[in-house]
Amino acid sequence: MKLDPVSLRLFVAVMEESAIARAAAREHIAPSAASRRLAELEQQLRVELFARSNRGMQPTDAAWALLNLARGVLHELDGIALQMREYGSGLRGQVRLVANISAITQFLPGELQRFMARHPGVHVQLQEQISSAIARSVAENAADLGILNEGSYGAHLRLLPYREDELVLALPAGHVLARRKQVRLAEVLPYELVATHPGSAIHHQLQRAAAEAGLPLRLRMQVSGYDALCLMVAAGMGLGVLPRGSAQIYKSALSIRLVALDEAWARRRLMLCLRADEQPGGAARLLVEHLQTDAGVAA
Repeated sequence: MKLDPVSLRLFVAVMEESAIARAAAREHIAPSAASRRLAELEQQLRVELFARSNRGMQPTDAAWALLNLARGVLHELDGIALQMREYGSGLRGQVRLVANISAITQFLPGELQRFMARHPGVHVQLQEQISSAIARSVAENAADLGILNEGSYGAHLRLLPYREDELVLALPAGHVLARRKQVRLAEVLPYELVATHPGSAIHHQLQRAAAEAGLPLRLRMQVSGYDALCLMVAAGMGLGVLPRGSAQIYKSALSIRLVALDEAWARRRLMLCLRADEQPGGAARLLVEHLQTDAGVAA
C-alpha cells in the first residue's frame, strides 16, 4: 500500500480546519476532489476516518490516531526535501580540502572557523600535503579543492587567487645577522641551514637560489614542520627559511629573530586549485567564495 503525501496533507488540513471547503481552499484543490481523496484514503487504510451525517463530518478515533502519524510522516518528508535543497545549495555537505603547511599555519584556522560557524551543516575534511601532491589530488578527484603555491601544474587544473605570504630568515637571537633588517640569500648560504623536507616548495626554492648564486646549500638537517624548524633554530642548530606568518607563532616563545629576505622570490602567492573542467558546486562553491572573500579577493 502506497500512501499519497498529498492526501495525507489534505487529511491533516481537514482535521485542523474542521471543514472540507476550508481545507480544500488551503490545499488549493476543489472541494469535490478533496472529498474524493478522503474517500480513497479511507479505502486504502480500510478504516472509517469520518462519521458522515446531516450535521457534517465527525472525526473517528482512527482519524485522531492517524492525525499524529500523518503529521510525523509529513514532517519527515519536509525534512528530507529541506536537506536535499541544502545539499544542492551548499548549506549541507562535505568538502575535501588539501592545503600546504603555509596555508594551514597562517590562514586556514580562522577562515575555516568562520566558515563552519556560518555553515554548520558543511563538514570540511582537511589534509596537509605539499603543493605537487595537492595538484595531483585535485586532478585525480581525491580532493575537491586545494591550496598550493603558485606554479605550473598542467592544463587540467585551474588556479584562482587566494593569499600572499613572505618568506623570512629565522635565526637565534645572538646570531651575527640577527640585527639586520634584511639580508640576501648569498649572505645566508655560508651558514648551516635547518630546512624543510626535500619535496617542499621552500626547499626547491632554496636549491634554485643557491645554484643561481653559485654557492652550495649547507643543510645540517631537514624537518617536516615549521614548529620543528623553529625549535632547531632556537637551539642553535642552524638558520631556517619559512613564511613570516608561520614563524610569528613561535617567535616570542622561542626567542628567535626574523629578518626579511631581500629576494624577489621571498614574496609568494598562494592559489586555490580546482579541476579545470568542472565548476565547484554546493559546499565546495561556498568554501571557495568564503576563502576569497576573507582574503579580500574578488571571486
